[in-house]
Amino acid sequence: MVTRIGGGRRKTRYIFRKEPRNKGKFSFTAYFQKFKEGDRVSLNAEPSIHKGMYHRRFHARSGTIAGKQGECYIVKINDYGKEKNLIVHPIHLRKQK
Repeated sequence: MVTRIGGGRRKTRYIFRKEPRNKGKFSFTAYFQKFKEGDRVSLNAEPSIHKGMYHRRFHARSGTIAGKQGECYIVKINDYGKEKNLIVHPIHLRKQK
């Protein structure tokens, strides 16, 4: 059997990168933002917070809020013809207009 190499953040050196002056900082308003069911959101990872972060293949994708699960939101996205549900913390979401 083949052993698995690496974890969920493997090969994310540039995807989850922050500017040196902003390392470790995050917005409290983004952390506690609220969404309603049916809102359009884009997935934009906040690298300094690992809780509720999605897999890197979904970075910069957009979807709709389908519900809430604890502090996180269930986001429906279309992944090349297959609909998927992601459980994402609100710090990693940006509201689309």
